[in-house]
Amino acid sequence: MAREQGRKLIAQNKKARHDYAIDDVFEAGLVLQGTEVKSLRQGRASLVDGFVDIDRGEAWLHGVHIPEYSQGTWTNHAARRKRKLLLNRVEIDKIERRVTEKGLSVVPLSLYFLDGRAKIEIGIGKGKKSWDKRQSLAKRDAQNEIQQEVGRRLKGMRD
Repeated sequence: MAREQGRKLIAQNKKARHDYAIDDVFEAGLVLQGTEVKSLRQGRASLVDGFVDIDRGEAWLHGVHIPEYSQGTWTNHAARRKRKLLLNRVEIDKIERRVTEKGLSVVPLSLYFLDGRAKIEIGIGKGKKSWDKRQSLAKRDAQNEIQQEVGRRLKGMRD
């Protein structure tokens, strides 16, 4: 059987970028059981309630929902168990230092396969207030309007 090449997206946490101002992004591997990998290959996962916790020098992913494998037997996994993240010691220390010192949060952004291996992209960010969210939405809408107007002018169309 041929090895997978490239990146295959499984799940994305769009709400995380809306709720948090993401500063740093890290890529981490996941320690998974066999049925979890099979369930992920079917494209089933949810990152909505997920967060990362550093405990005794190890990074753990909590609250991510990977549903049970449909053809699994008694060896099936628990859907919301905590999963260990594979990061370098330097990365773990950097994350732990920033979270404790500045009160930031670590949230999962996307879950994907990279060359056949399950990876997760985590981001360190500060929670946005409601006015921050409105401000970023207004900025995005203004950028979209500018792009549309530029496109119209390039095509020679006028209002």
